[in-house]
Amino acid sequence: MICVNVEITPLPGIGTRQDFTIRAGRRVGVITYRDGKFELIVSKANDPDSCSASIPLSPEEANTLAGLLGAPQLVAHLREETRDIAGITTRQLPVTAFANRTLGETALRTRTSVSIVAVVRAGNAHPSPGPDFLFENGDLAVVVGTAEGLDAAAEILHGG
Repeated sequence: MICVNVEITPLPGIGTRQDFTIRAGRRVGVITYRDGKFELIVSKANDPDSCSASIPLSPEEANTLAGLLGAPQLVAHLREETRDIAGITTRQLPVTAFANRTLGETALRTRTSVSIVAVVRAGNAHPSPGPDFLFENGDLAVVVGTAEGLDAAAEILHGG
C-alpha cells in the first residue's frame, strides 16, 4: 500500500485546506469552508499557493464526488472477493428515489433477492447497513447478487 502525505492547513476565519502531491507533480486538494461549502483546487507542487484551477462545490456535489472516488475501490475489493463464485456480481448503484428514506422502505432484498452490503457516502463506506439506515442525496449502494437482480435493484433505487 502506498502512503500519501496529506497536508492540512488551517485558514483562519475561512476553514481548512487539505491537499497532497500527485505523481504528475501537481497538488490536488479541497478547501472546506466554515459555511459548509467546498472548493476543489489544483496547484503546483513547488508553490501550493498558486492555484491553477478552482472548482466550487456545494455540499451535495462534494458528497457525490467523494462517493465516485471512494466507491470504485470498495467495489473492486468485493469483485475480487466474489470472482470465483459463479453468478454473483457486484455493482455500485446511485440511490436517487430513496433520499431521506430508509433501506427497509426499499424492500430490495424481498423484491430482487440482492443485498446492499455497503453504502458509500462522501467517500466513506457504511458497511452492512441495517433496515433503519437513512439514505441521503448522493449515496451509492454497493449491491451484490445476480445480474438480473442487480438490474431490478437499479430500477428500484432510481425510480422507486
